[in-house]
Amino acid sequence: MPVFATVGFPRMMKEHGEKRVFLPNFIQLIANLGVTVSIEEGYGSRSGYLFDDYKLGNEAVHMCGHEEAYQQDIVIVLRSPSPKEFELIRSGAVLISMLHFPTRPRRVERLIDGGIKAISLDSIVNSQNIRLVENMRAVAWNGLEVAFDVLSGRWPELKRPDGQPIRVLILGAGMVGKHAVEAATKLGNIERNTEHIAAGGPGALAMTIGRNISGNSELMETLMKEADILVDATQRRDPSKPVIPNDWIDWLPEHAVIADLSVDPYLLDDHPPVVRGIEGIPQGNLNQYIFSPTDPGWDKTVPATIPSQHRRTVVSCYSWPGIHPQACMEHYGRQIEPLIEVLLEKGYDDLALSGGYFERALCRGTLKEWLHSGSYTPHSR
Repeated sequence: MPVFATVGFPRMMKEHGEKRVFLPNFIQLIANLGVTVSIEEGYGSRSGYLFDDYKLGNEAVHMCGHEEAYQQDIVIVLRSPSPKEFELIRSGAVLISMLHFPTRPRRVERLIDGGIKAISLDSIVNSQNIRLVENMRAVAWNGLEVAFDVLSGRWPELKRPDGQPIRVLILGAGMVGKHAVEAATKLGNIERNTEHIAAGGPGALAMTIGRNISGNSELMETLMKEADILVDATQRRDPSKPVIPNDWIDWLPEHAVIADLSVDPYLLDDHPPVVRGIEGIPQGNLNQYIFSPTDPGWDKTVPATIPSQHRRTVVSCYSWPGIHPQACMEHYGRQIEPLIEVLLEKGYDDLALSGGYFERALCRGTLKEWLHSGSYTPHSR
């Protein structure tokens, strides 16, 4: 018998362009593990799914309202709930979501205050600290696809006026940065790259740099003056300091596109505060992820105290994998399936670092383990 009796799947309603939902095959797998599944009315409708697509005659699958979906033993929602939605989750329930414990201290406080047994999908890692639930490839490829889309509007067939290859400067060589290299050399889209090669196009050059270069202003000026696309794929040790100050943006050519793949938020009230990796650029979402230098989105998303006078076209999306929602959720579903099976078998409180492979990874993603690690510093209220 499973430790838990019910699982809820609420809708994500953060922006109209957010169409990601767990797919019917994933819902059926959960229901067949011996629990009752409640999915919110309208779940998947923006992607063309009906409730019948999820139920498939399975008596364990039910339709419910928004509040009821949040009141089940386990609540599964890809993006973190809003502050008001946190209040709907009952004490002792398990929330599974992208919660980002290290950079969201106020969110951690809400979880603690509400007695919620949270599992952060982005903190589920193996013993080599490699994430088991991630879609870094989609972050890089989708972001670069949009960046090259913008550039192709200026240079038809992606041919520079001087006939040279497009130059892509990538900040960061981690998981996202590695995928960004491949995506950049293939113009952000394999089909487009195939056509480009057939037409005798000049292609693209990708250059990746790390901390030993990005802090050298003289070298960065030389590199940025030659860049057609500047990619932020950094994972900063100190998120209170930008990698690229706003003044440096003026070194980029007027036609250059900034591809923001890190998409760190502005959290100026946190201690220490969190700022963007490239100072003064807007943060996009699935409703809008392209910002020209004169777009009103700059003033709407960049705090007034952050320098933003130097601007280039920016592509930025808080949820880059959501650009192609079906492929994204197929990917996440495959990664999460074995973890849910372990959770239903073991329960939350009994997850241990001495267990099997998936149990150990799942345990590392729990709020209890995050608090036990000593990494959490209570936010000043």
